[in-house]
Amino acid sequence: MNKSYIIKEIYSGMRIDRWIRNNIASLPQSLIEKSLRKGKIKVNIRKVNSSYKLKKGDKVKFFNFNFDVNKNNETKKKFSPSSELLKVHENRILENNDDFIVIYKSPGIPVQGGTKSKKNLIDILASSEFFKDTKPFPVHRLDKETSGVMIIAKNHNSARLLTTLFRLRKIHKTYLAVCHGHLNQKKGQLNDELITFENNKKKIEKAITYYKVLSETNSTSFLELKPVTGRKHQLRKQLALINNPIVGDKKYILSNKKIKSDKDLMLHAYSLKFYINDKKFFYKADTPIAFNKYLDKKKINISNS
Repeated sequence: MNKSYIIKEIYSGMRIDRWIRNNIASLPQSLIEKSLRKGKIKVNIRKVNSSYKLKKGDKVKFFNFNFDVNKNNETKKKFSPSSELLKVHENRILENNDDFIVIYKSPGIPVQGGTKSKKNLIDILASSEFFKDTKPFPVHRLDKETSGVMIIAKNHNSARLLTTLFRLRKIHKTYLAVCHGHLNQKKGQLNDELITFENNKKKIEKAITYYKVLSETNSTSFLELKPVTGRKHQLRKQLALINNPIVGDKKYILSNKKIKSDKDLMLHAYSLKFYINDKKFFYKADTPIAFNKYLDKKKINISNS
């Protein structure tokens, strides 16, 4: 089936892969990239890659493309929340305006759905009255196990602005974490080159985080973390690299020591701060119950935090 679309101004600047998922079908990234590479999806009759940013008036054409969900469930179905689950998450909204909401994300729920988890924050919010006439646009991520404050845009213009602020490092994030062991210095900077793989290609990304030790016990450290860059699993990777992995992290752990794996990840996105047109926006979310229980159990002093 052949179809053509003319890009409207509100989608100017959006990556073509994201535009396809948001407006055409929730296709897996691998299928989008393969279709672009083989010329089954073209922009202005030319091949582009998945990172191509659309412009107003661009003509996107699909050639002999199957838009149906296949029998192997290659495209994901949206999760439909119960009224009780919907109410729980609506009560966690800290800010609501015409452009975005700010919400406390609890640990254990992914931001978006995947093959391992159907229940996700975006599909829940899509059913909410707060997105009655629009849809949620995620502009940053928190890991499934990480709790804390998140921004969800209500329209593409707001999403584009907030995404730009994140990219330009104009949104300042503060995390709280408990890690194993003690750091050599009580405050400083973690500066690393993190290795990731994208489509089987090795990537090296610069990662910078400022840290401050708020409190210590015999075996753990309570930290304030302020990432400058926003790499995937950045804080977890960086602390593991200096042999101080975050408590409860089952992915990035010490290879040379036996550490009891706690059930909950002790990583919390505590606050966000940014400016739009000289207006200051500041939001914070208190640590979850499991986090507080761990602090109490380990008798970690938080009076100075």
